[in-house]
Amino acid sequence: MTIRVATDIGGTFTDLVYLENGVINAVKADTTPPNFEQGLLNAVAKSGVSYADIEFFAHGSTVVINTLTERKGVKTALLTTRGFRDVLEIARGNTPDIFNTYYRKPPPFVPRHLRLEICERLNYRGEVVTPLNLEALPALLDTLRGEGVEAIAICLLHAYCNPVHEQQLMAAVSELWPQVAVIASHQVSRALREYERTNTTVLSAYVMPATRDYLDNLSKHLTDKGLQSAPFIMKSNGGISPVNAAKQDPISLVESGPVGGILGAQAYGQLIGESQLLALDIGGTTAKCSLIHDGKVDISNDYVIEKTAISAGYPIMTPVVDIVEIGNGGGSLAWIDAAGSLRVGPQSAGSTPGPVAYGRGGVAPTTTDANLYTGRINPDDFAGGEITPDVVGVERAFAKLGEQVGVSSKLLAHGVLQIANANMVNALKLISVNRGHDPRDFALMAFGGGGALHATALAAELGIPKVIIPPFAGVFSAWGMLMLDSRRDYIQTHLQLLDDEGLPGLTGAFSGLQATAEAQFADDGMSREKLRFEWHVDARYIGQEHTVKVALDELQLSSILERFHAQHEQAYTFRLELPIEVVNLHLVAFGEVPKSPMAPIGVSTSTTAEVALSGRRWVEFEPEQPIKTPLYQRSALLSGMRIDGPAIIEEATTTTVVRPADRLEVDPYGGLHIHINVQEVSA
Repeated sequence: MTIRVATDIGGTFTDLVYLENGVINAVKADTTPPNFEQGLLNAVAKSGVSYADIEFFAHGSTVVINTLTERKGVKTALLTTRGFRDVLEIARGNTPDIFNTYYRKPPPFVPRHLRLEICERLNYRGEVVTPLNLEALPALLDTLRGEGVEAIAICLLHAYCNPVHEQQLMAAVSELWPQVAVIASHQVSRALREYERTNTTVLSAYVMPATRDYLDNLSKHLTDKGLQSAPFIMKSNGGISPVNAAKQDPISLVESGPVGGILGAQAYGQLIGESQLLALDIGGTTAKCSLIHDGKVDISNDYVIEKTAISAGYPIMTPVVDIVEIGNGGGSLAWIDAAGSLRVGPQSAGSTPGPVAYGRGGVAPTTTDANLYTGRINPDDFAGGEITPDVVGVERAFAKLGEQVGVSSKLLAHGVLQIANANMVNALKLISVNRGHDPRDFALMAFGGGGALHATALAAELGIPKVIIPPFAGVFSAWGMLMLDSRRDYIQTHLQLLDDEGLPGLTGAFSGLQATAEAQFADDGMSREKLRFEWHVDARYIGQEHTVKVALDELQLSSILERFHAQHEQAYTFRLELPIEVVNLHLVAFGEVPKSPMAPIGVSTSTTAEVALSGRRWVEFEPEQPIKTPLYQRSALLSGMRIDGPAIIEEATTTTVVRPADRLEVDPYGGLHIHINVQEVSA
């Protein structure tokens, strides 16, 4: 017997999906910070899966992003070219709001006294101007030892086009101080932009010890339990990586957890013939969304964390699936601000104490509590029947908060849902309208524990005609990992004009990157026959600063140019008759990994879904207007069945809300397609 397993550690729950004898099963367990691996082990124990029978184990983790946002990394130093120690301090003049007088540059992760200079210099072509001088290095390292430094980032000027000095410096540091964690910028990014490259290297060094410790502990626990093969780790670029490779490039795991669901949405969309999707993942702590256009997920090289109205945040030059994330989920706390207004999130109750309904000491009501109190969630099967909800405590919590704003407890609960939905609508607009896409041209695929609860209301607000709730929606990010290949991205600055004379140079440069990829995959034991490649370029009009990414499906100059013009126009609303310049090459290398395809479900001989009807419950879709609503068990639904709203579809890991006048159909794989009331959308 062989079993394939994928796990996703979220802020509130740890999800596990496993494929056994062609049947997919799923469980949830509480996340256990700071020992996150314990929640994973609890989930495996809950599933009853034998470690000895597992042939494939994939894992998504929030360890990197948590280490950054909670400032729990190690004391880090920076070694850089003489004269450039203040690159982190100077940063950029990018202000999220130019009229906000409270704007402050984000403080560097490395204070100035730990940013030390090395005598060396390359020019922009990568030619040596000043040879590397290591005479002062031993004294510099002694200083850092005395400061208690545990990690060193190395970022030298123009190392993206010639890493020779970085390689020599890194070797010398490792020889003189083998205990310290050290990483150089050429290992992280081979693209220009000194500030962004330096910051990325620093953040990678900052999280490296914690990431290595976590992955080592995880691997040891799994091996001790009997796992025979090393686990794969979910990366931010939408691929999976062997654990040893992940430890060498920790910053590539910055969004390890959320992207599994986005790629799962892409895979399920391909299965059912839906290529235009807005993917929405609502978990216990956050809501994440991404756009899938023509069946493809956008990858961004300009990821930023902690960007707010008064801070430009911290740029990270690593390929990340283009995601917008907000602090709104099932555990988001409702509160009253200084102006007396009701707010929801970004603070979360997490799994401990959790929502008030958990009965673990939570006192502030959450989005989950609001869904329970308005009848959307079944109190008799709360959390899969594992928790008896404290309904009285929930009512008391809403009544107490309602007194502060002068409304009833029920009106306050509806207000919480409306504000949470408004926050999520704004996030969906950021990933669609702000990217030049009309959300009405897409279907909304919602998943995560809370996605199906909110999706129809969000779609109606945005004019989206259809909502899709995929199978295993509550643990969909984990399922998505079973559908992915191993992936590596190679981005390298390569300045040249995009014209007929330049095409041979592009081909040669990509061939060099491809050879590097083949060698690295070979080190992981993956043969050339299992590899496939995609070529992209980041290009711009001559004289511009920013680029757009263009796929090179074929080396026909006319089609490449037209694709660039079209993508530029979509992003910036105009096109120009100017020469086009390539800035970066982007090679995507995939290593084929066996997948876990979803099998079709049974086909109904009738469109009626009466066989799945399990009862009725009073549900308030609108304030103080309860409707006796039919309840259906999703496990009993068959392909071809139809349900007219209102309705509630229940399963172990989530609940789907079908509003009055909406219509639901079941697809051949068990996905729920909810057609939104056209009159309400157009109103």
